[in-house]
Amino acid sequence: MTRVKVCGITNSEDAMRAVDLGTDALGFIFYPKSPRNILPADAAEIIRGLPPFVASVGVFVDAPSKQIEAIVSECGLTAVQLHGSETPDFCGRFRVKTIKAFRVKDARLPPEIDRYRTDAILLDTYREGMAGGTGETFSWDVAVEAKRYGRVILAGGLTCENIRNAIETVRPYAVDVSSGVEIEPGRKDPKKLTQFVTRAKERPLS
Repeated sequence: MTRVKVCGITNSEDAMRAVDLGTDALGFIFYPKSPRNILPADAAEIIRGLPPFVASVGVFVDAPSKQIEAIVSECGLTAVQLHGSETPDFCGRFRVKTIKAFRVKDARLPPEIDRYRTDAILLDTYREGMAGGTGETFSWDVAVEAKRYGRVILAGGLTCENIRNAIETVRPYAVDVSSGVEIEPGRKDPKKLTQFVTRAKERPLS
């Protein structure tokens, strides 16, 4: 069964609702330019209330390794997700699981993807000037191709309406949603969140 990560968590209410629905991981964005940015102290408080088998993922964009390590320690993060121009060497520095994000442009895999040996790769849609969270899809054939490089987390424009098609097309390790289940940046819509997780967790047709 495909795992589900709900990203851009900024409050306990959304976090607990996602957990109760069966979400496998929650994402906390530590990037000041993001409208979903959260302070480490606030994230730590939410994470302390999570059940033991729910992963907490910190999202960073070209942050210094010492800053990332400090936030991992303060918050008790179980994984880091790197959305910038981090090198393969940089991605190998952390004691927790590491996810490297790549932005797909022109229906092509980034040529540097084969240089990375992280625990998973996340594919999102390229848009000039944005590190992620575009709310736009890309060609899922690219995600199928990327599976030869490791576990694929599919992101980019996923919604209640297209999640089943996305999973049946790609069969990814996990899916990642943020804007597709929001009322506004950082605030989740209970109805959309429920529909998304329920549909993502349905058994595949074949």
